[in-house]
Amino acid sequence: MALTDTAARTAKPREKLYRLTDAAGLCLEVTPSGSKLWRFRYRFGGKAKMMGLGAYPAVTLAKARERREDARRLLADGIDPTTHKQEEKRAQAAHVHTFEELAREWYAYNSPRWAPATAAKALQYLEGDILSVIGQRPLQEITRPELVALVRKVETRGALNVAGKVRQWLSQIFRYGLAKGSVVSNPATDLDVVAAIAPRTKHHPHVPLSEIPTLLAKLEASKCDPMTAMAVRLLLMTGVRPGELRHAPWEEIDLESATWTIPAVRMKARRPHIVPLPTQAVAVFLKLREMTGSYPIAFPGRNNRERPQSENTVNKALHQIGYEGRQTGHGFRHLLSTELNSRGYNRDWIERQLAHGDQDEIRDTYNHAHYLPQRRQMMQEWADSVEALCTGANVVAIRSVKS
Repeated sequence: MALTDTAARTAKPREKLYRLTDAAGLCLEVTPSGSKLWRFRYRFGGKAKMMGLGAYPAVTLAKARERREDARRLLADGIDPTTHKQEEKRAQAAHVHTFEELAREWYAYNSPRWAPATAAKALQYLEGDILSVIGQRPLQEITRPELVALVRKVETRGALNVAGKVRQWLSQIFRYGLAKGSVVSNPATDLDVVAAIAPRTKHHPHVPLSEIPTLLAKLEASKCDPMTAMAVRLLLMTGVRPGELRHAPWEEIDLESATWTIPAVRMKARRPHIVPLPTQAVAVFLKLREMTGSYPIAFPGRNNRERPQSENTVNKALHQIGYEGRQTGHGFRHLLSTELNSRGYNRDWIERQLAHGDQDEIRDTYNHAHYLPQRRQMMQEWADSVEALCTGANVVAIRSVKS
């Protein structure tokens, strides 16, 4: 009769070793010490042999039967299952797992969750700053001091943000290895304790609002591409990030409703972002559409119309008209934030307009498209005040809005 789990569980040790048989060569060996070991009895090359299949109850009766069937399939192919098992163990012991193997597996597991740009940049730093140094090192031999030295090398070239990412990725890779059983410890913990002290954060420079008319006038009078001047005006009037503007396809921009909807895949925070367009921004887009409306991207590159405008185009133009170190494309966001906050607008409206994350994740998800009417009015008033300043009209102070 076939063995049952109840019989295996209740089997008691005796003075001498004995076996409870199942079928097709499987049996449970009960030792005087109480151990219960699965054995597979078979014949190979005319000789009786026995193979261990694990200990009960860690290996259940069902699992033992699976292992027996695996062994019987090997026998059917003319392979001794015991010899096969020994060869697999030797091959496994002979293979030295390198850090690169684990790192590549970690990257393949995580990269689908990241934005394409994030995944590409992560791979660039992974290969350039980590794998090039310790990629071929055996996993079990990597020590904390050599990881500290690796990060120090990144810090010495002034790339402190990259060094922070490297510390983070090293820790995550070893944590992944711990979960897989590839390593027994994480030598990358607490690397931040010895991190180089970052210099005081320098915000993207921007000129005061009073200088904006002069800046725009110089830009219009310069020999820069008209599209570049339009890009500057749109950055000023919308507060979007330069990269969000450069890559904007026309299909995102609805000029009839004066609304620009940026999908989550293109946003830094991975949430969709709705940008209300003041009438001045709509006018710029209408003029731009006459120039680039036949292309998928609103700001196509000069040499390749299928690709977006270069990321350096706006900053280069500002540099050429004398604003190097004083104004950047990203700096218009800081100008907008400073001005709107000083005028007393609701902070939540401003943060949503700038697509900043909310520390309260639930609140952030709920509010991702909120305040649109309020933001539309706020941004129209902002654009009107900039226009009035540029035309020399009397600028009426915008009334403080608290809610």
